[in-house]
Amino acid sequence: MSQQQPLISHLLELRNKLLKAIGSVLLVFIATVYWANDIYHYVALPLMQSLPETGSMIATDVAAPFFAPFKLTLVLSFFVAIPYVLFQIWSFVAPGLYKHEKRLVVPLLVSSTLLFYLGIAFAYYVVFPVVFGFFTSVAPEGVQVATDISSYLSFILKLFFAFGLAFEIPVAVVLLCWAGVTSPDELKQKRPYIVVGAFVIGMLLTPPDIISQTMLAIPMLLLFEGGLLAAKLYTPKEEDVPENEHADS
Repeated sequence: MSQQQPLISHLLELRNKLLKAIGSVLLVFIATVYWANDIYHYVALPLMQSLPETGSMIATDVAAPFFAPFKLTLVLSFFVAIPYVLFQIWSFVAPGLYKHEKRLVVPLLVSSTLLFYLGIAFAYYVVFPVVFGFFTSVAPEGVQVATDISSYLSFILKLFFAFGLAFEIPVAVVLLCWAGVTSPDELKQKRPYIVVGAFVIGMLLTPPDIISQTMLAIPMLLLFEGGLLAAKLYTPKEEDVPENEHADS
């Protein structure tokens, strides 16, 4: 029983952290759902500005005018609440970390959040106008461009997640080097393979067009180089980590 009690207490604490994280998302959603249609209109602006005068967005499903803005607001609520969600994860794992590990985790949590937001902003302000402008300009003559709002939502959410996750590459590089899985010098030697891998990942994560694939792959390569520079600073040396340094020291 004495061995089970710590496990139960950890599970209860994990449940409380998860409830707080979910509660933060719901709180943001409740605060923003009233403006769901306005939020959808703002997110749809890159496409609407690229449509010809005769083009428009349509709803082919009866419930789409309600559920599409509703779903978008829920997803954006999660994006907004990410800092608090990560804080709950951090507060759960922090007691089991060494002191030097805590010094690394806090900058990584902050940088991962900012990079995720930066990826979404890059997709919205840079990628969307170029991609939608290209798609609408190559429509065959006599074809009226009329995008379904649910299809558009699925398209942009896929790109938001793709660019948000792709911009986490510096964090992933630092973690791999810090954990001893690889080193900055080894990654430099594998740079040609990483270039190919970036374009393959761009092909898998983005819609099947060369523009969005390239606009994802190039930032990934630049972020990889930035991750190498950061990894040199955070890769621990043996003399920097005392053998008996624990979280409670």
